[in-house]
Amino acid sequence: MRYRVLGGTGIEVSAHCLGTMMLGAVGNPDHDEGVRIVHAALDRGVNFIDTADMYSAGESEEIVGRALQGRRDDVVLATKVHFQMGEGLNRSGNSRRWIVKEVEESLRRLRTDWIDLYQVHRPDHRTDIEETLSALDDLVRQGKIRAFGCSTFPADEIVEAHHVAGRRGLARFRTEQPPYSLMARGIEASLLPVCQRLGMGVLTWSPLASGFLTGRHRRDRRIDLSTGRAALNPARFDPSIPENARKLDAVEELVALAEDIGCSLPHLAVAFPAAHPAVTSVIIGPRTMDQLEDLLKGASLVLDDAVLDRIDEIVPPGTDLYRPDGAWLPPSLKEAARRRRPLAERAAG
Repeated sequence: MRYRVLGGTGIEVSAHCLGTMMLGAVGNPDHDEGVRIVHAALDRGVNFIDTADMYSAGESEEIVGRALQGRRDDVVLATKVHFQMGEGLNRSGNSRRWIVKEVEESLRRLRTDWIDLYQVHRPDHRTDIEETLSALDDLVRQGKIRAFGCSTFPADEIVEAHHVAGRRGLARFRTEQPPYSLMARGIEASLLPVCQRLGMGVLTWSPLASGFLTGRHRRDRRIDLSTGRAALNPARFDPSIPENARKLDAVEELVALAEDIGCSLPHLAVAFPAAHPAVTSVIIGPRTMDQLEDLLKGASLVLDDAVLDRIDEIVPPGTDLYRPDGAWLPPSLKEAARRRRPLAERAAG
């Protein structure tokens, strides 16, 4: 296993990180197997674990907390805050009120006194970024977290957050966690260069492109839209949709490339993000022990320039074949009212 320093923090982390979104009711409800998966990853040299409060409504954090008993000092532990937890108002977002409350819940579920990397899971355009940074800065000073970062933030909001931190004398985001894969390379255009200039660590998620890079979905095979991930979001897998047809075309070319270099498509997919100089660690999120073992084989694969050149020909640099989970779609684009003057003003000229 290779190790890299995380965003100037001095903390050394494995180049592949164990993501635990699939541990719990959403993926694998067997807590005992979840603990075994965590232990197996640690035994293979992974020292970086990423989870979130909202993964299976806290269940993932509970499994990780149980698994780390007696091994906590050897692990760099990351979790996140932002999404709704339970019913009622003020139980989500990036406000001081919610962050200060929810970090205590994560500490309890994780059975630890501190979190190495506490991440803001998504932007919150209702909350002033200074409010968020000041709360996180206080948690660092209190020793409850060692550093903090953001996840799936657009480049301009990361830059703004750094400017605010500098003006107000606050600690800054040390990491960003964006989606990045052979099929979603949009972050290469501006996000990754911004992170490099700011000295931020980068943890990438979804290297398998929501399952398209597992090799199970092929152009000549019927895709069952009633089971698995496809049942949760049929539009993402329906081959009659042009975007999905483009993904399937790319899969055929990438499978051929993987065969040429003697590896599987998942191994190629897991190795690819680690080749970018801005990427610190690639998150792999297995649901079963077999998946963990297979993905860790890809972690040892190093792609040479000739292979990366061929990948560039299949999916050009900076290109997204699809928008990964709506990443970086700000309110100015999602909400039509923000793009249109009131009708009365338009009529008045």
